Amino acid sequence: MLNQDRVTEATRLLAELVGFPSVSVDGNRDVTEFLERCLTKAGARVWTEPDETGAKLNLFATIGPDVPGGVILSGHTDVVPVADQPWSTDPFTLTERDGRLYGRGTCDMKGFVAACVTMAPDFARADLKVPVHFAFTYDEEIGCFGAQALTASLISRGLRPAAAIIGEPTMMQLVDGHKGCFEYTTLITGREGHGSAPDLGVNSVEYGARFILKLVELRARLKDMAPADCPFDPPHTTINPGVLIGGQAHNIIPGKARIDWEMRPVQASDADFVKTELAQYIATLLSEMRAVDPAADIRTEIVAEVAGLERVATNRARDLVVELTGANAAGLVPFGTEAGLFQAIGIPSVICGPGAIAQAHKPDEYLEIDQLDQCLGFLARLIGRLERGPV
Repeated sequence: MLNQDRVTEATRLLAELVGFPSVSVDGNRDVTEFLERCLTKAGARVWTEPDETGAKLNLFATIGPDVPGGVILSGHTDVVPVADQPWSTDPFTLTERDGRLYGRGTCDMKGFVAACVTMAPDFARADLKVPVHFAFTYDEEIGCFGAQALTASLISRGLRPAAAIIGEPTMMQLVDGHKGCFEYTTLITGREGHGSAPDLGVNSVEYGARFILKLVELRARLKDMAPADCPFDPPHTTINPGVLIGGQAHNIIPGKARIDWEMRPVQASDADFVKTELAQYIATLLSEMRAVDPAADIRTEIVAEVAGLERVATNRARDLVVELTGANAAGLVPFGTEAGLFQAIGIPSVICGPGAIAQAHKPDEYLEIDQLDQCLGFLARLIGRLERGPV
């Protein structure tokens, strides 16, 4: 273990963070204000920005000289819900057992945040040649809305650090690519009526089912459109219909239906293909529906369209993490992160953080203490690297 005192300190801080039940829908203001106090005490220059409700905050903090460049350490402070999950412990009370730290958000991803803030005083005492930045966001779990707002703020403030390390759980392995994650809600409005006269109504659930079958058909066609030598698994863009809601009773023609669905494109042209095909198909459905009721409608709302992290030939962030970890290769992950948003504004980005994604979002989520220790060691080596000069 690198430093038992540091691990103990990080564990204590993680317990504080887990104690804030910052489920996305409820907001993260309390936990972010707590982190603001911690980082300010450590000597960081901190600014926060709320969303339109004021219940959610982004935080951006800087330690080191006021010069261009530096490295962003990025994490989100929101967590997924625990409702209806069979936890064996209180999910919002950190529980240590058998070398593991149990609690909601321990690996996804308050463990990384705790490690960063624990090491903040060490960054402040060091003779950094370029700054380290801490970026902690809201709403990653429901669409990366916080990171979208934060990256826009970085542009408006003229800030472009040289590299970003997103600390999502990768078992401290280097990752330099993942698919995008596009999420949608399609709302179908029909006309209610008595079930004994189906031709007099517009059955929204029936049209919803046809829409889903179109998604399934497009998913099959996308398999044949996979780029040659695509490194992802699976190597093609995927589509998943996640939710279909509609109807009230056996004998009522349902007037409204909702479909929640997603696609994870491996290339932008696939997303364009799906959108074009769906627009043509929806026009066909609407012509049928409006022949019965001109007010019938199908409307798709964008929940989030989060860019993937594109693997590129030159990546400063990847070179930095290779130097710090000794990794001889970078991997790919199937899940989405905020990394693509930083990359999209010109900041080279990678993913490297403690814990296993297999533990995320589950009951009895946990972080191995050894992983926390490895993360603290990684950050200690980053301090030494930033003392030597720009990345």
